[in-house]
Amino acid sequence: MFFAPTILALLDIEDAHRRPQLYSLCLSVGNADGLGEVRRHELARSLDILGIEDGRRWVVDSPNLQDNFTAQWHPQVISDVLKPYVLEHDIDIILTFDEHGVSSHPNHISLPKGAAHLLRTLPQTSKKRRSRLFSLVTVPLHEKYLGPIAPVSAKLALSIAQLWLGRSSDTEKTDVELGRTPVETRGRVPVPVAVSGWEAYARALSAMMQHRSQLVWFRWLYVSFSRYMWVNEWVEIDNWD
Repeated sequence: MFFAPTILALLDIEDAHRRPQLYSLCLSVGNADGLGEVRRHELARSLDILGIEDGRRWVVDSPNLQDNFTAQWHPQVISDVLKPYVLEHDIDIILTFDEHGVSSHPNHISLPKGAAHLLRTLPQTSKKRRSRLFSLVTVPLHEKYLGPIAPVSAKLALSIAQLWLGRSSDTEKTDVELGRTPVETRGRVPVPVAVSGWEAYARALSAMMQHRSQLVWFRWLYVSFSRYMWVNEWVEIDNWD
């Protein structure tokens, strides 16, 4: 629902040496309405469309991580669930929500705290580069529902940022390199950004259509106007304390 521009941008990188191994880990089946198994299968169909194949995606169903709009999850519980996936697949960059969770959902808000707790406690070796954590920027309300204006605004910001940083603007379609090339600024802090064109938006829309059990009326407004169907901005969390 929120990360499609980034998923599509990363998997669209043509150079195989630069294209990352991308994984998806969902920490809840979304069983608040008793539809957990339905939503598990909906997510699988959605990720098929976005390009994350079976074997690189997992859904956790833990009694301590149940879908709940009134409670935050404990950082230690999140860390314990994440750890085996991160270690087994040698994951060195984690993407998640920021402290506002985009929609203020307390489960979303819990995730960066849990991921930070994990990275703080992971053993670091000289042979492995330091793991990194990025969070999806929650934009102000007046920026959230710009619809097709969002990518135009973001591309303009990109052009200005590239001029500011002394770079040439040669990007087409969608592109982002997390942890490598800062391409936009909020203030003077460079941040990675993924901006979708119409083709990527159409794929994101098709993926969202797989979540039939969640397509209540206000989510139709979301898929029509949400900035997150078009644009993702990221900031790195350096302080894990």
